[in-house]
Amino acid sequence: MITEFQNMDLAKGHPIQNYLDETLLIQSIADNLIQVDINNDFQRFYNLFNQLATIEKRFERKENQLFPFLEQKGWTGPSQNMWSFHDIIRQIFRIVRQNIEDKNLISAKHNTELAIQNINRLLEVEETVLFPNALEILSDDEWKVMRKGEDEIGWMLADVPPNFPNEPEYIHPSQDTEKRTDVVFDEKAAHYDEGYMTVEQVNLLFKTLPIDLTYVDENDKVIFYNRGEERVFPRSAGIIGREVRFCHPPKSVDTVLKILEAFRKGEQNEASFWINYKDRLIYIRYFAVRNSEKEYKGVVEMSQDITDIKQINGERRLLEWN
Repeated sequence: MITEFQNMDLAKGHPIQNYLDETLLIQSIADNLIQVDINNDFQRFYNLFNQLATIEKRFERKENQLFPFLEQKGWTGPSQNMWSFHDIIRQIFRIVRQNIEDKNLISAKHNTELAIQNINRLLEVEETVLFPNALEILSDDEWKVMRKGEDEIGWMLADVPPNFPNEPEYIHPSQDTEKRTDVVFDEKAAHYDEGYMTVEQVNLLFKTLPIDLTYVDENDKVIFYNRGEERVFPRSAGIIGREVRFCHPPKSVDTVLKILEAFRKGEQNEASFWINYKDRLIYIRYFAVRNSEKEYKGVVEMSQDITDIKQINGERRLLEWN
């Protein structure tokens, strides 16, 4: 059923219009799911359920796009309350998937209908509270900025919505050099592709990362490494400016140089290895670094102790932390 709010005259590509288009799709999928006989047509049920589960993209857009803009205006209710409602629906979806895995089709159908009931309540709150208030609170310029970020997350819709008025085509984040905001969080902060950080913050970030990073430039000289608390391989300031061929054992130098040459020629972009080192399993990866013109700008070496990671089983969710 099309509501009065869904008949609003919004521009194509406007984030709220995209939500409304998705609402019609969700209602159609839900109606079909309720009518399908899971015992006689399980495949149709399964396909429809997976299609409905793409509502996750809608949740992520709200949580990472819409809610932050509303928070900046002082409205934190959606972040605190509606996000929790998203998580309830996510949990029901996980239960349904477990029901399907256990071949408990009666429970799968029952819990799917429970998920739909919750989704319908959510859609009602969106159209009566969230969306009308958001339209009043946010300016056209803010909606335009929000629309840009939607491409990185995606939609439930089969076709990509048009750009919101006069917006350029989507640019991948790796090629996006546009300054996103005029907000400067610290007078000493420098602008990076996706935000602002001071030199101190950048150093703290690199120091905290649980991986070893080494950057070799296009001239095969080491220009950076991070000084983590527990590095896999020792590094010192003496390697800065050193040719990379002098940073490896003689028996592996030829292979390292072959990798760099393959990166330089554009034949390869990544190389991975794993070794046993001091009774630990170490994962080593090399990534070619290229600019927006695809010109070779060096290589990043990433090393990580994955011994404990390999032992992980099952799941440990955020709510279980103590």
